[in-house]
Amino acid sequence: MNKVETIIFDLGGVLIDWNPRYLYRKIFKDEEKMEWFLNNVCDMDWNEAQDGGRSFAEGNQEVLEKFPEYEKEILAYFDRWAEMLNGVNQDVVDILQSFRDNPKYRIYALTNWSAETFPIALERFEFLKWFEGILVSGKVNLKKPDPAIYSLILKRYQISKEHAIFIDDSQRNVDASIKFGLPAVRFETATKLKEDLLQLGMEV
Repeated sequence: MNKVETIIFDLGGVLIDWNPRYLYRKIFKDEEKMEWFLNNVCDMDWNEAQDGGRSFAEGNQEVLEKFPEYEKEILAYFDRWAEMLNGVNQDVVDILQSFRDNPKYRIYALTNWSAETFPIALERFEFLKWFEGILVSGKVNLKKPDPAIYSLILKRYQISKEHAIFIDDSQRNVDASIKFGLPAVRFETATKLKEDLLQLGMEV
C-alpha cells in the first residue's frame, strides 16, 4: 500500500458510543419487548432511511400508520434521540488526536447520520471540530455503502484514495470502500485498530 496521508473516520460505533437501547431500556421494562420494537418497528432499516436524507416526520408517519399502538415509543426515537448517546470511545479519540497533532496527516469523517440529529452530536463532542471536514449522509441524500458517497468525500475534500485509509465498524461499509478503491480497515477495538494502522506504516 502507498504511504497514507489522509485518515477518514466513521463516527458512530468507532468514536461515538451510540445505541438506541440506551434510551429504550428506560421506556421498556421488558428487554424482550424492547428488542421486538427495535427489530420490527423502529428497526435499523427504518433508521437508515433517515441517515439517507428522509425526515423523521416522514419516517414517523410511516411506522405510526402500521403501529399506532406504539405512538409514544415511536415519537421518542427523535424527541429523545440524545439519550441514545453514551459518550465516546476514548481510546479511539486518543488515536484521532495523535493524527491531529501530526502534521503528516489530514483527518476527515464520513458518517451515516441524520441531518436532523447530527447537530446534537456536534454540540456535545468537542473532538468533532478537529476534522478538516465531515461528510454527513443525511445532508447529501447518500449513505454508505453506496459507492457514490465514497466518491463524493474524495472529490469534495480533494483526497487521493491511493494515499488514504477509511475506518468503519461495519464490514459491509469496509468491503464497499475497498471495492470502490479506497483502502479500509474494520474497527473492532482500539488496540486492534492501532495494530492495523502500525502495520500500514503509520505513526500512531
